Amino acid sequence: MTIAEHLAAARRALESAGVAPPEAGLDADLLARHVLGWDRAALVARRREEAPAEFAAAYPALVARRAAREPVAYILGEREFWGLAFEVTPEVLVPRPETELIVEEALVAFGGGPPPATVIDVCTGSGCLAVVLAREFGGADVVATDISEAALAVARRNAQRHHVAARIAFRAADLLDGVSARADLIVSNPPYVARRDAAALPPEVRDHEPHVALFAGDDGLEVYRRLLPAARQRLTQNGRLVIEIGQHQADPVTELADAARLRLDHTRQDLQRITRTMVFAPQ
Repeated sequence: MTIAEHLAAARRALESAGVAPPEAGLDADLLARHVLGWDRAALVARRREEAPAEFAAAYPALVARRAAREPVAYILGEREFWGLAFEVTPEVLVPRPETELIVEEALVAFGGGPPPATVIDVCTGSGCLAVVLAREFGGADVVATDISEAALAVARRNAQRHHVAARIAFRAADLLDGVSARADLIVSNPPYVARRDAAALPPEVRDHEPHVALFAGDDGLEVYRRLLPAARQRLTQNGRLVIEIGQHQADPVTELADAARLRLDHTRQDLQRITRTMVFAPQ
């Protein structure tokens, strides 16, 4: 069989397993490139070649994992975020493109003045936000917290991979517990999925990503109830809190923030026009 024939068979298998056709084609190509060690241009140019024996032996097993709805990022062991490759394992959430809005808003918030001296990333997971912000704000001290020691191990490896490990203090903590530093910038992509919505999640998320990083009580607001007042206590006078939220959460999160003496500065929508990012300042 040629490589193209293997790819076609993989696409059919993934579509039969419920993967959407455009995603099935992309994933089939990504898995093939992973096995072959080729970039996209090489795969396009050489897809009519006979498949090497080692490819024919290894590729179907990876396709079978994806057909079982395992996220392709876990199969590959990495995911791109902000143009950088991050290690991901089943101990951490797969970084999403919409979370890059947090980075964009952090850069805007400090674009016209002094950069933040201290940054705190709450619920760091893979460390993608902490690492990127450490790179973007080269003089900042960064604190990254997570309740999961296993997630912190992944985050530390990503910090080493991108040469910022010396500037990030990783803390095993529930949100901001035990963190005494005052920060000019606090960011967080916390758990915000309501447990009652678990059945509606894609199997890639529900069955494979860590529940501790997904679910926040029956209404999805449990973490915000604790995070917002804790963040207010640790923000400097001119600091900013930038967080990610779920669909339909903007109004209740705004109410919680107001009770915590945080003023909503503005919000950002993702590509689906869902309010996804909120920026707060101390009242």
